[in-house]
Amino acid sequence: MPRAGLTVDRVVAAAADLADEVGFENVSLSALARGFGVKDASLYSHVRNLQDLRTRVAFLAGGEMVDRIAVAVEGRSGRAALGAFADAYRAYALEHPGRYAATQIRVDQTLVAASPALRRTAELTYGLLRAYGLEEPDLTDAVRLLRSTFHGYCALESTGGFGAPRDVRRSWERAVDALHVALTHWPREAAEG
Repeated sequence: MPRAGLTVDRVVAAAADLADEVGFENVSLSALARGFGVKDASLYSHVRNLQDLRTRVAFLAGGEMVDRIAVAVEGRSGRAALGAFADAYRAYALEHPGRYAATQIRVDQTLVAASPALRRTAELTYGLLRAYGLEEPDLTDAVRLLRSTFHGYCALESTGGFGAPRDVRRSWERAVDALHVALTHWPREAAEG
């Protein structure tokens, strides 16, 4: 019987909070159980194992992040939408480092396909890029460009990887400007067969 007061949602939310405090890679069922004042075995009524917990944290964080992005881009298009998307992404990554790290793990694709939050992320991202007139296979390439740019920048910024005296926020804005130019002048590739 599940311990009173513990639910899957409470366990996953606590794991996400713990990830932000100690790092996603340091989240363990033992640490989580200690936080609840229960034995490790009590958590197995709510999650199957550590991988299941990490996957659930990834989906929670992905949902939070896409909700933030959706609010930011609503009613915007072009450079304004790209900037709002980028800024919401960056803010989430910097404010919630453990949750953000969870969004970067590899998740079983059958679970991804069943996730409304991850489908919504794809819809928002592809919608943003279709406004630039992109179609496949260019859409996939552009998604990869955005993700790698945003992730790389946030990863470097969060670890203090930018040592030059130039304001990091200003460099971010210039990077988004450069992405807008790249998307506007994207070298189109014909769809395959």
